[in-house]
Amino acid sequence: MIYVVTNRNLVKHKNLLWVVEEALKGGADAIILREKDLSFEALLPIAKEIKQATEKARKLFIVNGNLQVAKAVDAGGYHSGFYDFVEKQPDYKGRLGVSIHSVEEAITAAEQGCDYILSGHVFPTDCKKGLEPRGINFIEAIKKAVDTPVVAIGGITIDNVHKVMKAGANGIAIMSSVMEAEDPAMFIQRLKEKMGSL
Repeated sequence: MIYVVTNRNLVKHKNLLWVVEEALKGGADAIILREKDLSFEALLPIAKEIKQATEKARKLFIVNGNLQVAKAVDAGGYHSGFYDFVEKQPDYKGRLGVSIHSVEEAITAAEQGCDYILSGHVFPTDCKKGLEPRGINFIEAIKKAVDTPVVAIGGITIDNVHKVMKAGANGIAIMSSVMEAEDPAMFIQRLKEKMGSL
């Protein structure tokens, strides 16, 4: 599975909705709306537009970090950081995803019933400048520790996606590479081909 994580500030061509629609055309399986700086009022219209696009494509729509918006648009899932998930135990009827940064966090999140674990960052990425990547071994260690599906994120490209999948990841999440792409549909298609050829 390919999860596309949004960041409107990285979009270089047209606009966020266009990138999302093109990514869906290319075969993205899920869109995670992650615009954490926006208020409920500012995020809601964007969420409605993207939900419409995902429904049309029959793909999963997930809202990151804003439970109120997720409920308002009846998103297919809600994604949160580890501490929010553990401390607030979000009450949501859709899929629940959690970002983790250690094997211990992965185990706790799995025990508390999340549906998938977003694990990263695997490779160097501009989104986490100066932070040491956790590498392929991190994915392998999490896969050994939990049965919950593991989605790898961070610096994943067409050239290195095979390493992530061979490490046992159930899927990948990408942000900057698709947000900045001139042809998001083609980029996703090529990623899918690489993943399918393993």
